[in-house]
Amino acid sequence: MSARQEADALAWDQSDDLWDEGVKKARLSSTCRKIEAFAAKVLGRPATYFTPLVMGAFNVLYPIRTESPDNSSEMNVLVRLPSVGRRVFPEEKTLAEAATALCISQRTSLPVPGVINYGIDPDIGPFMIMQDLGSRRTLHAALRHSLDEQSMLRSDISESGLKCLYGKMAPLVLQLAQPTFPLIGALLETSPGSFHVLARPISFNMSDMVLHSNVPKSIFPPQGTTFQTADEWYTTLAEMHIATLLFQHNDMVESEDDCKTKYVARQLFRRLAKQRRLSSFGFADDNWSIQPNSSPGTLPAPKSSGPFRLWSDDFRPANVLVDEKDNVLAAIDWEFAYVGPTQFALDPPWWLLIEKPEDWFEGIEDWASLYETRLPTWLSALEEAEQDLAPGAFLLSVYMRESWATGRFWLNYAARKSYAFDTIYWKYLDERFFGKREGSDEIPDQELWKTRVHLLSQDERAAMDSLVQTKMEEAKEQVLVDWEAKEAQERLSSYLFD
Repeated sequence: MSARQEADALAWDQSDDLWDEGVKKARLSSTCRKIEAFAAKVLGRPATYFTPLVMGAFNVLYPIRTESPDNSSEMNVLVRLPSVGRRVFPEEKTLAEAATALCISQRTSLPVPGVINYGIDPDIGPFMIMQDLGSRRTLHAALRHSLDEQSMLRSDISESGLKCLYGKMAPLVLQLAQPTFPLIGALLETSPGSFHVLARPISFNMSDMVLHSNVPKSIFPPQGTTFQTADEWYTTLAEMHIATLLFQHNDMVESEDDCKTKYVARQLFRRLAKQRRLSSFGFADDNWSIQPNSSPGTLPAPKSSGPFRLWSDDFRPANVLVDEKDNVLAAIDWEFAYVGPTQFALDPPWWLLIEKPEDWFEGIEDWASLYETRLPTWLSALEEAEQDLAPGAFLLSVYMRESWATGRFWLNYAARKSYAFDTIYWKYLDERFFGKREGSDEIPDQELWKTRVHLLSQDERAAMDSLVQTKMEEAKEQVLVDWEAKEAQERLSSYLFD
């Protein structure tokens, strides 16, 4: 059974309808000719569109063959545009993604396709023109079952075969963790070859909230917002979880008890973030949680004030291009990449089983059990890759091993994933934070709020009762609400108690 929180069915249908319209428009001959002419204008050389175009989850890519004016040389490129129907902050994402790819190319040995040009065209909109490496095959294809089965790791893969494939990802993960930055946020190119953290982070979860929960964009940090500490970003992420509960009108709660359980978890999680505790959880510095009594951390926590490291919500084998022999060509799709807390980089990758824990058909506990059997293989591959790093380089394997043992993995995953938050909080975090829940074995999952409600303040408890009434009324009518920015901010603020 999936551990994923249900999305708003009406919002999902609306997004799918827009997607279908966008696909039709993208494939029109007139659209393809328009992109062809655009590429010729920008590149200053004859350009010819050739099929098939590539439809990604969030972008459409037009393959273009260009020739030098004297026909002496050819160059294949991809013109990449945000997909209609999946456009959430498309201008910001495009500028940040291009800067991130260029910065990675400059400051690491991680291979990325060359970014030839990018910007916001008055007619085309936000665009990137990238080197076309020719391959459409990804490392995902070598790791997963056939396409007619669940997206999961091949069960027939040998230990040596798995280590070999993990070993292709390990150097990429290590390289991504090497550069450091003074702030949390998205990168922008301020002058050719100069990159700075100047924009707000745009996460995969933020896109999901807008597209599949109809959460108003106005509740996110304003454009240009950056963060000076990891604790500030943890707090902002916790407030996004509260916003999802508040603004997802349909399919969010099943009952009054379910609403209370989700509310209590979110308020406690945000409180710990505000108290600057989440950034130290599971490390040697953790002097507040119950965790050290069972699996104490031995490694020091990264400083909340930085430095910080690159993080991508979508960095996984499905976004690593390989040739026919599965040799890595490049890592692609950096649209949900930003400079984040170093804590994120210290966790083992969630993608070791290919499928996300909240989407695992057999349930999240089965996912965790199988993940634990594959983790040593990944760590062994990572340790071998670390031997090739220069002296003094930042190492990850010891941190990743301890992250899983202490539950830091679950903390950071839950912080980033509103749709996985509830199951992970109550199953893997709550008792590590606050100790054993008395009588919880006999309490249904939807009534777990009863075990922790005493930790809320009087104002928080009063707001909970008010919210329950509101959500029960909302459940009577399936609609999509168009929130005014000021009204949305006021509603969110009324449930934040500082």
